[in-house]
Amino acid sequence: MSTFRTALILLASSLILPACQSSPSAEGPEEPVQQEDAADQDDDVQPEPRERPEGAEDHSTEEQELWVTEVAGPFTNPWSVAFLPDGRMLVTERPGQLQLVENGELTQIEGLPELQSGNQGGLLDVSLHPDFEDNGWIYFTYSKPDPDSNQTATAVSRAGLDDSSLIDLEEIFVQDRYSGAGRHYGSRIVWLDDGTFLMSIGDRGSEPPRAQDTADHAGSVLRLNDDGSVPSDNPFVDDDEVLDEIYTYGNRNIQGMAIDPETGIVWASDHGPRGGDILYQVEAGQNYGWPIFTYGMDYGTGEPMDETITQDPDELPEVTAPFHRFDPSHPPSGLVIVRGGHFDSWQGDILAGGLRTQEIRRLVPTDDDIEHEEAILSGTLGRIRDVRQSPDGHLYILPDQSDAMLYRVEAGE
Repeated sequence: MSTFRTALILLASSLILPACQSSPSAEGPEEPVQQEDAADQDDDVQPEPRERPEGAEDHSTEEQELWVTEVAGPFTNPWSVAFLPDGRMLVTERPGQLQLVENGELTQIEGLPELQSGNQGGLLDVSLHPDFEDNGWIYFTYSKPDPDSNQTATAVSRAGLDDSSLIDLEEIFVQDRYSGAGRHYGSRIVWLDDGTFLMSIGDRGSEPPRAQDTADHAGSVLRLNDDGSVPSDNPFVDDDEVLDEIYTYGNRNIQGMAIDPETGIVWASDHGPRGGDILYQVEAGQNYGWPIFTYGMDYGTGEPMDETITQDPDELPEVTAPFHRFDPSHPPSGLVIVRGGHFDSWQGDILAGGLRTQEIRRLVPTDDDIEHEEAILSGTLGRIRDVRQSPDGHLYILPDQSDAMLYRVEAGE
């Protein structure tokens, strides 16, 4: 009986199992589950919400909510910030200190060259070589004292970093003439795609016509190789009347200069006298007019300056007209072109820091004009000395105070 019952069970199993299993060879594959259209799926996907930083302050602009957070400080009249690949930052202080910022803590870096601080002079810009991870070079500009007088010149040195000390310090360029007054040093560094860099030098304040003297570095943008030598394709290397380093001239005091990483265009914001602050694209061999052309007026009289021929750049064929005039006036320092990050509505816009105005101007460029201008963070952080965008896409702002903080600006939800 047991054997017969077992046989019945095995027979039933052989009949039931095929009915429960699919049979691809007989019936073909199952019909696929219908999926939503891919485009419709993309439309429904929402970006991951960003976490609001602890302690952030909310600020609204026309197109973008901002979260502003204190990162580190206080600094004494900071001038520039640069971002190391490991997330640390370098901040220059005009009185002559270089600070390393790590997790909000400051470490003073030793080994700077001799410099003279005072008025607008001191330790100024700081910038990393594009191949920093391979060569370790850090570049910085400063006002170098003349050992035989009380005069100074804009200079640039480079060095490596070992813990909290600079090593292998090397002075690679000093402008050709020392000057007094302690004003209008420039001084920004911008790296070009070919490994050369641009460096701005102001007219030094006391003799504006120096900016039109091509045998004088004052009032110019220079182009140099990374060791300070002259590139063989500089625009005036075959002109005996122009110093080989000069890339442009007729510049008054560029304290904002940045390259658009997408287009390669170099933008500069230049201080004018009373009402003459301007923005232009830096192009090889051009004369931007100072002081024979300026929109600005004499500080004392309110009238055109003695050296000014015209306030219309089109009347001087040798002069390149500015791209934009800041109106109302906006004494500029610090400049960045927004690319990447979460500032979706600001892509390609120009942010220009302002000193006396204590705000940042957001400029929306077209091919030949600025189609819109907006003041942001007005009266919030103080005099703006530097504006940068970090590798992770956030903005960093340095005000120019004796007890200034470094701020990070993120795109809010």
